[in-house]
Amino acid sequence: MVRAADRAGRPARSSVWLEDRAPRGGGARGGRPSSLDRDRITGAAVRLLDAEGPAGFSMRRLAAELNVTAMSVYWYVDTKDDLLELALDAAYGELEPPDAGEGSVRHPVGDAAGDGGDWRDRLRALAAGYRALLVRHPWVSPLAGTFLNIGPHSMAFSQRVQQVVRDTGLPLRDQTGAIAAVLQFVYGFGTIEGHFVQRCASAGTTQDEYFHQAMTALADQPRFAEDHGSVADLMKARGGDTVEEMRERDFTFALELLVAGIEAMVARSGPGPAQGGPGRAGPGRDPGRDGPAADG
Repeated sequence: MVRAADRAGRPARSSVWLEDRAPRGGGARGGRPSSLDRDRITGAAVRLLDAEGPAGFSMRRLAAELNVTAMSVYWYVDTKDDLLELALDAAYGELEPPDAGEGSVRHPVGDAAGDGGDWRDRLRALAAGYRALLVRHPWVSPLAGTFLNIGPHSMAFSQRVQQVVRDTGLPLRDQTGAIAAVLQFVYGFGTIEGHFVQRCASAGTTQDEYFHQAMTALADQPRFAEDHGSVADLMKARGGDTVEEMRERDFTFALELLVAGIEAMVARSGPGPAQGGPGRAGPGRDPGRDGPAADG
């Protein structure tokens, strides 16, 4: 068993995916409950994180959800952090393309996210899927910034993003910057959106009610009068009858700015790999081979 104290001495290896041990599971023996396995525990962890968030997550709460003792869970994972990493990667599994196989609940990002087709449509599909994941599971964004995020599902998503960016025709040296621009934008947008949705639900109001209450409160404060006027003008020009419509317009336009920026940088780079085909290999680090996981 790997102790937390052991990991503290080698933080670079602080990941359940880097531990050299055989997977646990199987039938009941030595006090191990036959009704449990790692997949069932991980699924319950995802549901508990959806309900309580990381702050309300504990091994005792999880054990209670599974109707077992906390020690029973430790037959399958060494630490709470191990389980959080497993839950994080399970969430990224929802981003798998439709033809990725059977076995887990998925919210496909569409056929356009797979190989082939125009890179712009594939990039839009990947961005939309990642945003939806962050909104659906608000706990993903803080955990993605806490752990190495190198599980198989996360790495598969990373590889699909890298392939799309390679297919833009950007020079190899610029591809990690393009990946960062897109993923960090979606990460920030989806994180804030997810928190707002969660805040409205906690307050027992709709998003539109919460928004209008906030804008009214702002307008009623004299010290905010000038700021409110400029914000009101922006909101009127933005259009949209609901918060979701306004937010969708913002996301779509911002993503199109990034797509246009990539197109402009490809044109500026001059002769090189054909647009729509894979980038030409060159000296230096290959993000498709050596790049980090596509986390937040």
